[in-house]
Amino acid sequence: MDGWRSYIAAQDEAGEAALGTFAASVDADVEEIEVDGVTVYVSTPRDLPADDQAVYLDIHGGALLWGGGPSCRYMSAITAGMTQSRVWSPDYRLPPDHPFPAGIDDCLTVYRALLRQRQPENIVVGGASAGGNLAASALLRARDEGTVLPAGIVLLTPEIDLTESGDSFNTMLGIDTGLTDRLMPANLVYAGGHDLSHPYLSPLFGDFAAGFPPAFLQSGTRDLFLSNTVRMHEALRNEDVPADLFIQDAATHIGFAFGPEANNRNRLLRKFLDDHWIRSVD
Repeated sequence: MDGWRSYIAAQDEAGEAALGTFAASVDADVEEIEVDGVTVYVSTPRDLPADDQAVYLDIHGGALLWGGGPSCRYMSAITAGMTQSRVWSPDYRLPPDHPFPAGIDDCLTVYRALLRQRQPENIVVGGASAGGNLAASALLRARDEGTVLPAGIVLLTPEIDLTESGDSFNTMLGIDTGLTDRLMPANLVYAGGHDLSHPYLSPLFGDFAAGFPPAFLQSGTRDLFLSNTVRMHEALRNEDVPADLFIQDAATHIGFAFGPEANNRNRLLRKFLDDHWIRSVD
């Protein structure tokens, strides 16, 4: 496992530099708090109205192995700018020392703590890539355990099929310049010997007839995870779960950080949020 630890440290170091630069451009305050034993970064836009009750629970990405610590802090600020809302970002435990289900445990701990402060209609849970996996998995488990679900879920090019069974894992290999290889070795480390097809590991295979919040899903025409996103949208719609699907032309797994394409994605995302959550108390 020492090889994995070195690899993860290198990925974190590379990511922190880029994310830190991006986060510095966001006009938001970031506070570190502890929630029932889990570190959470709370990012608040400086122009947010004092009575705004909405919270976006953002679960960071990183191939289910990295993206914690400073990267999580930076992503919290970036997401606050993207959503123009208060963001809670759990710094959940990661493999190889803490494989499945530690990360889901931590995300659920934070979600349940947030429910003590907010009504479910004030909350949307979201995540990009691996964060999309944890967001969907955590809500499936929350539902199964009798916990009330939030107003919505946002899945941005989500890593929701760890079996990697979708068509785009073949057709986009070598075309997606943002995600240049499959992630099966990382998936197996994260799973820790559990069946990759279990819905808490691959939420694409979950039972959505039993209830799931309205969803916003985004991918791109050059995204290795395009099949994940399209198949998840189909699975939700087949059970009459409201779901918006946004596919960006020429977007890879990384997508667009700046420019008109990013602005349009953010505009549609904020419209989804405003259509589904309640921001203030009358």
